[in-house]
Amino acid sequence: MGRIRRSSVDCFVCPHKCTFTEDNPIGRCMVRGLDNPGYGWCTGLVVDPIEKKPFKHFHPGAKVLSTGPNGCNLTCNNCQNWHISQRKSSSVEYLTAEKLADLAMSKSDGIAFTYTEPTIWYEYILDTAPLVRDKNGIVVMISNGYVNEKPLRDLIAVTDGWNIDLKAWSNSFYKKICGGDLDTVKNSIKIVASSNCFLELTWLLIPGLNDDPSQIKEAAQWIKTTTGVDTPLHVSRYFPSYKMNIPATPVSFVYKTVELFRKQLKNVYPGNI
Repeated sequence: MGRIRRSSVDCFVCPHKCTFTEDNPIGRCMVRGLDNPGYGWCTGLVVDPIEKKPFKHFHPGAKVLSTGPNGCNLTCNNCQNWHISQRKSSSVEYLTAEKLADLAMSKSDGIAFTYTEPTIWYEYILDTAPLVRDKNGIVVMISNGYVNEKPLRDLIAVTDGWNIDLKAWSNSFYKKICGGDLDTVKNSIKIVASSNCFLELTWLLIPGLNDDPSQIKEAAQWIKTTTGVDTPLHVSRYFPSYKMNIPATPVSFVYKTVELFRKQLKNVYPGNI
């Protein structure tokens, strides 16, 4: 899709609705802006088991080339990848869509857009994903779900599976900890669930912040009625990182929370333990 220089552009991808101008040419995510500055600049480029993304029920045993943009549209205080999501990194490599697709299929079974927030790479994924699929590769997205409906549907059309973080069942958590909102994420989950894409969810369990049993019960009920009782859910162990120094989640507490979710959902798994 290339690069078009404009004097003023309103971004449509996420609810932040940044306006790019000559004086402010880059959005909050550090990827989108005038002349699409983050297009093609890749972080990671590592081959992983798809289970590491995590996907438990989608193409088990597959290998995927993992990459993502150098930036993010959320500012989570506990970000595990803050060095590439919250600041510019020197460890980036520019690849055309064709080169990335070729690299993915020469080393693996497909590609995972991950690490930071792939939806802000909207144009690059629209260019790359069809090339991977043309080579019979799989395309998966590991997303925070903070994306507007139209670009989300466009991305769904060129991808095969999504793992979306459901970070908490509290809008105040999303606002204070992440700089986003819960309703947008819930809407994204509903849209993916109603599409032809496979859906799994991840809940990163942080002691004292998103571990309230009543909220977990409400979240489980919503998942059951909205995306289905069979929806795979990963309850991942939190470790202190970036701006958050809360001690790591006890392993026993991860298993306890798994059991809470399993009261309403069939496929719940511990992670990061």
